[in-house]
Amino acid sequence: MAEWITNTMNSLGYVGIALLMFLENLFPPIPSELIMPLAGFTIAQGKMSFVPVILAGVIGTMLGAIPWYYLGKVLGEERIKGWIDRHGKWLGISSEEITKSQQWFYRHGTKAVFFGRLVPGIRTLISLPAGFSEMRLAPFLIFSTLGTVAWVMLLTYAGYLLGDNYTLVDEYLAPVSKIALGLIAVGAIVWFIRHRQAKKRA
Repeated sequence: MAEWITNTMNSLGYVGIALLMFLENLFPPIPSELIMPLAGFTIAQGKMSFVPVILAGVIGTMLGAIPWYYLGKVLGEERIKGWIDRHGKWLGISSEEITKSQQWFYRHGTKAVFFGRLVPGIRTLISLPAGFSEMRLAPFLIFSTLGTVAWVMLLTYAGYLLGDNYTLVDEYLAPVSKIALGLIAVGAIVWFIRHRQAKKRA
């Protein structure tokens, strides 16, 4: 995977970064935690410039986020989850991951689109509940872009600082992703219990 990402970036430059980030949003197993740190390392080598790298990463990410948004909006929750249960293994995602993204979205509202872009394991699929809930396109694009800029800049700068060790970004973020998903699951359980208690009192 790392070699393919490197070859694509070396051969296509900024367009390669945009293409990789676009594919990363369509196929979650392709990790942005490797793409953008490698781009940061390339900046440190003097082969690329910071601003065009960030623009390429953001454009690619947003182009990849829009199809998920419209899939959620047009097909709806049940059909998407049914399709993912049957074919999701080819994309490396499951209906449980979609459910976690939904829980994140419903707990935080439209802010979830911003913050979700900063959480590994949530960031790609946060577009689906935005579509399910009929969130308007303009706020979706604004919050998604702001969150994406922050995420892309963070990864790129980390790769720039780490240099040859840019792959450490992915290693350090992997456990963070699991912790974040665990906290979301705990939060969802607490919300569910409180919601049931409130209904009983009512």
